[in-house]
Parts: sequence; C-alpha cells; structure tokens
Amino acid sequence: MEITRPSELLRQTLVGRVRAVFNDTENGEQPVPPSDEALFERDSPIRLVHADAVSMMIGGIRSLLLQMLHPHALQGVLDHSNFREDMHGRLRRTAKFIAITTFGHHDEAEKMISRVNRIHEQVHGSLPDGTRYSARDPETLAWVHAAEATSFLEAYLRYVRPSMPLAEQDRYYAQFAIIARKLGADPVPQTRVEAEQLMRHFRTQLRSSAEAKEIARLVLTQKPDNAPPAIQKILGTTAVQMLQPFARNMLDLRHPGLAYVPARIGAKTIGKTLRWAFQQ
Repeated sequence: MEITRPSELLRQTLVGRVRAVFNDTENGEQPVPPSDEALFERDSPIRLVHADAVSMMIGGIRSLLLQMLHPHALQGVLDHSNFREDMHGRLRRTAKFIAITTFGHHDEAEKMISRVNRIHEQVHGSLPDGTRYSARDPETLAWVHAAEATSFLEAYLRYVRPSMPLAEQDRYYAQFAIIARKLGADPVPQTRVEAEQLMRHFRTQLRSSAEAKEIARLVLTQKPDNAPPAIQKILGTTAVQMLQPFARNMLDLRHPGLAYVPARIGAKTIGKTLRWAFQQ
C-alpha cells in the first residue's frame, strides 16, 4: 500500500482549497489545464505573472476598486450585474477568463473572448445624467484593461519578484495588450511607461460616488467559500495599501497604517507556501 507523506498530503490539501476558490467544483468546473498551444508560450512574462495566486488576488481586488471609480464601468455593473448577491461568483468568472486566455489552448481562449464580446454587446444604458454608456466602448474597455494590467503587475513586483527587469515588464504589457485588443479596447498600453501615461489620462474621468463606495465595502468584506477570513483580510489590506492615495480618498478608505506590516508578511508567507504547493 502506497503511503502519502505528510508534506505531500499538505501540498494536495492546499492545491485543492485554492482550486475550490477559483472553480465552481460543486457544478463540475475544473481548473484550466496549461497548454503548449496557448496564446502565450510557457514561462513568458504574462504566464509568470498570472500564475501567482496571491499576487493576482491582491491585484484583482485593487483593480476592481479602481474600475468602479469610472462612471461608465460602474454603471454597467450596477445595471447588469448581480454583484450584491454573488460578488464571489463575479470574481471567480473574471479569474476564469484570465486563466483561459493566458494558459488555455488558443482555440479555447478565442472562444472565451468571443463569448465575453457577445455579453458586452448587451451591456449598455444611461448614466444618471443621461449620458449613454456601453461595455463595447473602446475607451471604457481600455480603462478596465489598464486598471487590471497595472494592478496585476504591481502586486507581482511587490510580493513575488521586485527585480523583474523593465524589458520583461514591457513584454508583459505587450502580451496582455493582445487580449485587450481582441476585446475592443483602445488605446492599449504596450509598455510600462505607456500604461502609466494612460492611467494619468483617465485620472480626470474618475468620480467618487456612494455606489462606488458601496462596492468597495462589499469587495473588502466578502467571505468567499473555502477561503479563511484571515486570508481575505490580508488580501484586502494589502490591496488597499497598494491603491493610490487619491483612489483611497475617493472610496473613503483609510491607509492600513501599522496593520499593513503583518498583512504584508502574511501575503508573502502565503504566496511562498502556495508556490511550493503548486510546483511540479
């Protein structure tokens, strides 16, 4: 009879719990198998960045908080999403999109992108002042993409690989731009400098609102299945710390202060543990 070593049992347990967070296992959803025929080759910057579970979760929270400051992106969520009842489901679907388009076979990635484009065709309406919005608007898509790309990479640099060369960071943006263009985003940054310039461009379009603050509270207080509350607190604290001061002010969020120190240590520790668990 084969005996499972304690370390291997721990590894399997951790992998199972993480996969349960990102996949609706009760309905048979399975993790995306990495393909050698994906849109991006193995060990390229986008696959390295998007493979790290902890930094992606931190970056994902930061990204969503930022996105809701744009009136068009916010109204689309308010009018066409059941985020109040299923915040975890929304985040899980976003994670699935990232996984398939980054690691899945290129045919599956193209199908997923087409599916999202069809969904976006149905997301349109009016702002309270009568201004029309659409999820197919190139500039709104560009804002969402820029918020995601800068947040994912910033979290990776801070919690995984601070010494990542600038050339690799630029390549990350160039690779992620391929997906953004397929979704109809324009303009799309190709380098870190272009990404920073685009974020500054959007700064004047962002607005504080009661609705954006409500979503921020929901994001930071959600309790996903299979994720211990302490871990969720760590992720939320580190994401808020990474927000630009103007964004925290617009969302009525305080800098974590001294609470950031244990949260940072916790994020780094959890990240290292999960990288050990998922290593081949």
